[in-house]
Amino acid sequence: MTTPRARYTFLSFILIACAVYYSFKSVMPQSLTEENVPKEEFSTVRAFAHVNEMAKEPHYVGSKAHAEVRNYIIAELKKLGLNPTVQEGFTLDASGNISKPKNVLARIKGKNSAKALLLLSHYDSDPHSAVGASDAASGVATIIEGTRAFLAKGEQPENDIILLLSDGEELGLNGADLFVNKHPWAKDVGLVLNFEARGSGGPSIMLLETNNGNAKLIKAFQEAGLRYPVGNSLAYSIYKMLPNDTDLTVFREDGNIQGFNFAFIDDHYDYHTENDTSENLDFNTLTHQGTYLMPLLDYFSKQDLTQITSDEDLIYFNSPLGFHAYPFSWIFPILIIIIVLFIGLIWYGFRQRMLSTKGILKGFLPFLIGLTASCGLTILLWIIFKWLYPQYAEIQHGFTYNGYVYISLFAFFALGIIFYSYHKFGKKITAVNLSIAPLFFWIVITALAAFYLDGASFIAIPVLFTIISLFILIKQKDEPMTLLYTVLAFPAVFILVPFIKLFPVGLGLKIIVVVPLLVTLIYGALMPVFGLYKRPKWTANLFFLLTIIAFFVAHSRSDFTEERQKPNSLVYILDSDTNKANWNTYDGILDDWTKNYIKDETNVSKSKDVMDSKYKSGFTYTQDAPVKQIPMPLIETLKDTTYNNLRHIDVKITPQRTVNRMEVFTNDTKFTAAKVNGLDVKYPNNDWKRLTSYYVSDNDPLELSFTVQPNATPELILYEASFDLMENPLFSIPARAKNMMPRPFVLNDAIIVKKTIRF
Repeated sequence: MTTPRARYTFLSFILIACAVYYSFKSVMPQSLTEENVPKEEFSTVRAFAHVNEMAKEPHYVGSKAHAEVRNYIIAELKKLGLNPTVQEGFTLDASGNISKPKNVLARIKGKNSAKALLLLSHYDSDPHSAVGASDAASGVATIIEGTRAFLAKGEQPENDIILLLSDGEELGLNGADLFVNKHPWAKDVGLVLNFEARGSGGPSIMLLETNNGNAKLIKAFQEAGLRYPVGNSLAYSIYKMLPNDTDLTVFREDGNIQGFNFAFIDDHYDYHTENDTSENLDFNTLTHQGTYLMPLLDYFSKQDLTQITSDEDLIYFNSPLGFHAYPFSWIFPILIIIIVLFIGLIWYGFRQRMLSTKGILKGFLPFLIGLTASCGLTILLWIIFKWLYPQYAEIQHGFTYNGYVYISLFAFFALGIIFYSYHKFGKKITAVNLSIAPLFFWIVITALAAFYLDGASFIAIPVLFTIISLFILIKQKDEPMTLLYTVLAFPAVFILVPFIKLFPVGLGLKIIVVVPLLVTLIYGALMPVFGLYKRPKWTANLFFLLTIIAFFVAHSRSDFTEERQKPNSLVYILDSDTNKANWNTYDGILDDWTKNYIKDETNVSKSKDVMDSKYKSGFTYTQDAPVKQIPMPLIETLKDTTYNNLRHIDVKITPQRTVNRMEVFTNDTKFTAAKVNGLDVKYPNNDWKRLTSYYVSDNDPLELSFTVQPNATPELILYEASFDLMENPLFSIPARAKNMMPRPFVLNDAIIVKKTIRF
């Protein structure tokens, strides 16, 4: 016969499971269709039509499709009655990437604008195979459709609204740099709304860019009436530590202009690949971007954008109940309150004889065993999985096609371990005594956050609710109210559980150990509930069963198929100095396609000179190749003179074929100054000797000017690359099988000519 306690326990378990599900599903729109959307409202269907037009094929800087996408954007803006213009010019970023971006700009005149609101996204895709539907045709489409809906209201805004569809973002934020530093409109901008992507689905996360306090921006964000606000100060604290920047970073750093990023990161395996298609872009995700733009566009078009700077910072986070914020000045008072309440709770528990020293100390045992076992075994299992499935290493950005299954697997595994640990080592200990150990760890973590990662200080909220639950549990003594403690556990679920997914998706499966760590800590925060469960062994067995099921699901999705393609690479390099050529690949595992040219894995590449790539990847294998008659670049020394005790050299490199990129390295000669296409180089003596990486548009030449000591013997090592290996008539490369795709993040499917220039 089922007892009331057992029924309540089962109901509690179901409620917590539902809360976990709701914490993920409530953060974004879930409607899959839309009908009869008024012309004054944002339509995802209309936005998707723009994505379909722009994301037909890769449209990186210099490609034919790149110009076609730009012309499409201009035509659509003209349909809205706007007068778009194109800004172009060379820009050189801090790492040496130079290109000639072509920004598309338009402006809606306000009534009496002191500062303008700027809507920002970029229209170039990543070279050379990324289709760019999510990154960032989705952002461009959001702005075009949002602007159409806004103009359909027939109301003139108070502020000017500037539309900037930037170029060259993927190369080094070059279009944003061109606008911020060289366009006269830049000085008019008061706030930026930037729409980005680093995947093809999931909720769009708000990330701030500000040199000052965030208080007025966060308060405005709350007042704008957003339906699905997602963002937290911890995510931005981590974002600032990472090397990932957006166009908005240039506005903040070079123009002291603040703003909001809105970016989605789920389905990270599509990022910068040929799978970044409109078919893979989530309808609800694009809808979510629209739910940001429309209320914020309406709100900030009416606000005084000269009054949004603040010295005060706010902690902020979202939950299914809304978007919450409080001042940084509350961090330490809340921490002190928590510590005082914790001490008072222990005193009260001893006084009520609900706590004992022996019980508290014994309560540390199952928690520590569960924590160390789940984290340690996860690290070991992940090492084993990577050994069992070496193909995972081919996914350079670290999130496999079955990555979500692995997150679930290790979450289930951690829950199985922690439930079993409490069954084995905690079944004779009361829930009150068991709750002290995890609560102590949470207070330590809250203190560390307050001192070292203040953006994470909102974790104090669930800690406070745990203290409240524990107080009631002590007060009730023999009449525990399981369902009440379950309801009091919801803040911990709503606030903390989403990070179990967010961290490994955002940072890669290399940090998969964060899953059991968070699961165990959250379990500890819910100890006033779980400590009342009478059958933890059964629950543990359930989660172990789910772990096994998840493993077989992950295994079934571990291979490469037409839906989960293997990334591979092939590059032809002709060394014109030696008149020798070779095939090269970045792949760790050769497949049937690459083995057409690189026969086995004994031909390990020893090349140290490699064109720049996102992860500094080098060639893995190489094989001799036939020499092809590839047109050599025309190299002209325009000047080589000595004056003012320095040797001044100007050289012009003009492609004699259609090329996409030129990379220039130097020998050991120290340059005293250098210019690239008229722009000053600020790193002429960088450690790895790369002078510049030039992304070519319109086959424009590369012009270099530099000065050295009079007795120096400078050399330039030029790599001239075209992305036409698959189409070039000098070669007959077979098409990839349908279960393969070009490897992203590297120079791929390329013909490279290497030439040393001596003076």
